[in-house]
Amino acid sequence: MTRFIDLPAGMSRRHFMNHMAGAAALAAPATAFTNTILANATDMRKRHKAAILLWMGGGPSSMDIWDLKPGAPTGGPFKPIATTADGVQICEHMPQMAKQMHHMAVVRSMSTREADHMRGRYYMHTGYVPNPNVEHPSYGAVIAHELADQVPHLEIPPFVSVGGGSVGPGFLGMTWSPFVVDSNGNVRNLDMGIDRARLEQRLEMLATIEKRFIGERRGGSADDHAKVLDKTVKLMTSKQMEAFKVAKEPKEALERYGNNGFGKGCLMARRLVEMGVPFVEVDLGGWDNHANIFPTLQNQKLPVLDQAMSALVADLADRGMLDDTVVMWMGEFSRTPNINGGAGRDHWARSWSVVVGGGGFKRGIAVGETSSDGKEVVSEAYSSQDMMASVLKALGISLETTFTAKNGRPMKIANSGKVIKELFA
Repeated sequence: MTRFIDLPAGMSRRHFMNHMAGAAALAAPATAFTNTILANATDMRKRHKAAILLWMGGGPSSMDIWDLKPGAPTGGPFKPIATTADGVQICEHMPQMAKQMHHMAVVRSMSTREADHMRGRYYMHTGYVPNPNVEHPSYGAVIAHELADQVPHLEIPPFVSVGGGSVGPGFLGMTWSPFVVDSNGNVRNLDMGIDRARLEQRLEMLATIEKRFIGERRGGSADDHAKVLDKTVKLMTSKQMEAFKVAKEPKEALERYGNNGFGKGCLMARRLVEMGVPFVEVDLGGWDNHANIFPTLQNQKLPVLDQAMSALVADLADRGMLDDTVVMWMGEFSRTPNINGGAGRDHWARSWSVVVGGGGFKRGIAVGETSSDGKEVVSEAYSSQDMMASVLKALGISLETTFTAKNGRPMKIANSGKVIKELFA
């Protein structure tokens, strides 16, 4: 049977066929254009701005890692070694990182006041001291909030925490909460193998309850939760979940980073940033070394840190991603210059180090100075909010940004911290 096409009024069949011929002629260029976009998608993801925080829970002794004091009574047994950064020495038990220090900068003049674990963790993550009247957003929430629009195709949450729970989104809301996974990419309470029909039934029931709750106007939490749930469902069926599957990396890559939780976490961070995630935090705890600190560092902590951190920095550089990705290393504070009776070091926030690199930072330098015994900062001292302001600047985020807390108060991004000028060329 011949099928006729009803033409718009005033259009002859010859006119119609001419249009069809023109469309056919444009099809090849259009297809080529689409293929070009798809081919460049991976590169577009790589070139977005992102940050990776290597969080050293417990308070690492930066004096035994990044700012050694050989010969001083407080110095300990470790020796400094030269690095690829001219004039910058670090611990002898960090030989692989010594080869990558031309990519990094050590800020040796951090001076803070929070020497309690929970308060220090909160302060170093947010730039604010704890306040019972307001909950401030962490690095991950702030950076994800400001950079998420760079990668509109992203289905993975923009703030991922690997191996630990990070600090939350504060007044920015649940949408910007950390998405917590273990180093194998497993998500707590997220069953990827659930039957589809059963999942849809559960979601339908939950949606009914949530719509009624939202309609009662009891606050923003229910609406935020609905948004998070919607993202979670998309995530469960997304091909982007492949980024969490570190085991699919070549054996050589796994061995280079280290076959341990932190090593796999750092490798996952690279994979996630490559996919388009703006912020990833990787946790390495166990730094609260009140006793036997030196054998613990030498035999347990530093080998793991050195292997994974150096592999991450080198991998980002080799892939052309380091110019757009900031890497941070820090804990909640450091440890006392004086060695205690248990051959350990206690809590110390007065003088210590943070390490940063990539992004817009100047590299291969040491900023600031501490005294010969490590007890005081003898150059300009820098705070948590100064470090946060510097990280945001390195990512191209405006320091004029102001949020509004739930109590209506304006909150300046990074708590109005000052940029550490030496970190920028």
